[in-house]
Amino acid sequence: MMHDGRSRKLPFDPAVALAHLRAADPKLAALIDRAGPFTLRLDPSPSPFESLLESILYQQLHGKAAATIHARVRAYFGGDPTPQLLLDTLDEPLRACGVSGNKIRALRDLAAKTLDGTVPSHAAIKKMSDAEIIEHLTQVRGIGPWTVEMLLIFRLGRPDVLPVTDYGVRKGFALTFQRIPKTRALEAAGLPKPEVLLKRGKRWAPFRSVASWYLWRACDLARNKPPTGRSSLQ
Repeated sequence: MMHDGRSRKLPFDPAVALAHLRAADPKLAALIDRAGPFTLRLDPSPSPFESLLESILYQQLHGKAAATIHARVRAYFGGDPTPQLLLDTLDEPLRACGVSGNKIRALRDLAAKTLDGTVPSHAAIKKMSDAEIIEHLTQVRGIGPWTVEMLLIFRLGRPDVLPVTDYGVRKGFALTFQRIPKTRALEAAGLPKPEVLLKRGKRWAPFRSVASWYLWRACDLARNKPPTGRSSLQ
């Protein structure tokens, strides 16, 4: 992350969310007990343009490599570029930063759709529903529902997002709710289908983002890795 390290307050009460989840699902309650406090922290929220610019640069790259490219882009522009400045920039400097041709096209589409209002401002996006945000932002080249779901959870702090296609959420669900024989690897046993998560997730609403966070923690516990409380959106 290239932000200043401050974090914003969540727009919901974690204590209320945890009480609901514990009462709604005993197995999830057991995971909460094992994983410990809910420590998700939101990064200072830049505009949707800046968030998605970062997401595009990180796609299909190892975190360190993507962070290096992101830092080069910001160094070239002296910070995050404005949409118009990005559109006015030739391809060569971006390629020199390590940005691929496909990602340059995606960044230009992001900039154009920010200028025409398809990508809303930060002030506007806060007033939109989750579904409206997904509808708007997935019109950008290279931006799919998963990327927007990560923005909803980790940038905007929306409480009721369940990213059913996310590998970590599916793996955490399998670790928590499915009986996997010790002699079989988890992947061999099969990860749950989205409809399975959606069915179980009905009982977690309206705090499915918090449940998702704990499913990610289930993966950390399986690897003996402490939770960071943050996500790089990647």
